Amino acid sequence: MEIGLIGLGKMGGNMAERLRRGGHTVIGFDRNESAPRDVATLEELVQKLAKPRVVWVMVPSGEPTRATVRELGGLLEAGDVVVDGGNSRYTDDQEHAAMLGEKGIEYVDAGVSGGVWGLQNGYALMVGGEDDAVAKVQPAFDTLKPSEGGFVHAGKVGAGHFAKMVHNGIEYGIMQAYGEGYELLETSDLVTRVPEIFRSWTQGTVIRSWLLDLLVRALEEDPELKKIRGWAEDSGEGRWTLQAAIEHAVPMPVIAAALFARFSSRQQDSPAMKVVAALRNQFGGHATRAEDEPAPGVTPEGNYPAPPAPGT
Repeated sequence: MEIGLIGLGKMGGNMAERLRRGGHTVIGFDRNESAPRDVATLEELVQKLAKPRVVWVMVPSGEPTRATVRELGGLLEAGDVVVDGGNSRYTDDQEHAAMLGEKGIEYVDAGVSGGVWGLQNGYALMVGGEDDAVAKVQPAFDTLKPSEGGFVHAGKVGAGHFAKMVHNGIEYGIMQAYGEGYELLETSDLVTRVPEIFRSWTQGTVIRSWLLDLLVRALEEDPELKKIRGWAEDSGEGRWTLQAAIEHAVPMPVIAAALFARFSSRQQDSPAMKVVAALRNQFGGHATRAEDEPAPGVTPEGNYPAPPAPGT
């Protein structure tokens, strides 16, 4: 099939290459003039595609995607299809589908997972939209996905990005669990071969996963993670997952804790913990300390300090 692809960054560029390797014709566009684009404008992209056109949008979520979809709405015709493959919020999908639908343009949302490995391994695709619209894009989906599985038509418009949102929320929880386990192993004076432990878990255990494989790879490159700063951003899906959980009254304590842990990673000196330390000092006389003072607790000899007297 012919497909227009807007956004030729890390994901979009590799997706275009995988589609071409699968025999499809890709007309690529990116606003960055140095990108390997085939056309210089959206108008030129639309003109080069045979009808009914399929245009896949792979740009950052939020206003960049919204602006691109609006512009396509003024260029495409009835029967054409717009696919949003970015990390848009599912509520945006419903607005985009309604706007384009007034002109007879069909809309498909596609949650895409696979990162920089997708070119080689294929992309997991979670798709939302009407059956006939999805069918027009199916040849591209079949090429982009892994050889076995990896594709689901999750439901109506918005279902694909809703599924991807939950997928990313689960990812937050798994990553946080691996991180906490790593920290405990590193802290123990019994364990001396932490990277080897994680490597051993990749076979035969119930916690093996691709994320675990990637952690092993990271530890092989940097066994003590000295080159990594303990700072983790969140791209939005974790927050949206919790907001949806509140709307549906679904408890999500693990994903919530994982998201809040990312917030904590950005604080060099937590204001909340300053309050905790100040209150402990006020009601119990517990000492506070400056950053250059050693932390209270276990002495160098391994003995715990005496507990406070009763009533303190």
